[in-house]
Amino acid sequence: MLTPLKDKTVVVTGASKGIGKGIARTFAAKGAKVAVVARSLTKAEETATEIRENGGVAHAFEGNVADLESMKSVASETASTFGGIDVLCANAGIFPNATIEEMTGEHWDQVMNTNARGTLFSLQACLPFLKKAEYGRIIVTSSITGPATGNVGWSHYGASKAAQLGFMRSAALELARYNITINAVMPGNIMTEGLEGLGDHYLNTMTASVPLKRLGSVEDIAYAALFLASREAGYITGQTIIVDGGQLLPESLEAMGQN
Repeated sequence: MLTPLKDKTVVVTGASKGIGKGIARTFAAKGAKVAVVARSLTKAEETATEIRENGGVAHAFEGNVADLESMKSVASETASTFGGIDVLCANAGIFPNATIEEMTGEHWDQVMNTNARGTLFSLQACLPFLKKAEYGRIIVTSSITGPATGNVGWSHYGASKAAQLGFMRSAALELARYNITINAVMPGNIMTEGLEGLGDHYLNTMTASVPLKRLGSVEDIAYAALFLASREAGYITGQTIIVDGGQLLPESLEAMGQN
């Protein structure tokens, strides 16, 4: 059994929907005090309210991960509200579709600024408080797309997700002296709001590529993050956990014994 997170403060970026919302809810259910961070304060408050209505502790903050001063404000206000910061879940990310032929510099910069630079700025903003924690934990939400797979229209997204892992490994060396670990979760196909509108054919095709025969839930990612945030995971740093239902394993559908 993992040591309870009671009285630990967790900052979750991109927490108003999808995986981030799932992480925020799960950490709160396990006793953590959660800073729900999103670009829209209204959306962040919706998540925080839901957590409080279910008996958890949460406060909403408006923050833009691509803006260092915005994130410094979030970190300072979180520490003032809850008494410190113990865990950062750097989850905020965007995945607009654009083929290489139609992609502009603005498309590229938008994705890299949110996904890659946003990870850096979130860490920089929280670091002074993480250094004061009994033990600091940073969990980055990366993806199998980029580090391990590709997808048409997501070359900028894949590049940003691979960049997060390169950043993480060097950051692990710098942060070790402060008893802070940094690791990443690499989700496969997870059922979120972003997938619901893609239609049954798309969802069925994706499901067929997963040996466990289902798309992942946001809780599947949240529990992996929960482990990496635990006291018991204190000797793990600079590592990744793939949470994909086995999607990366088969060479083809035939390898799973199906046509």
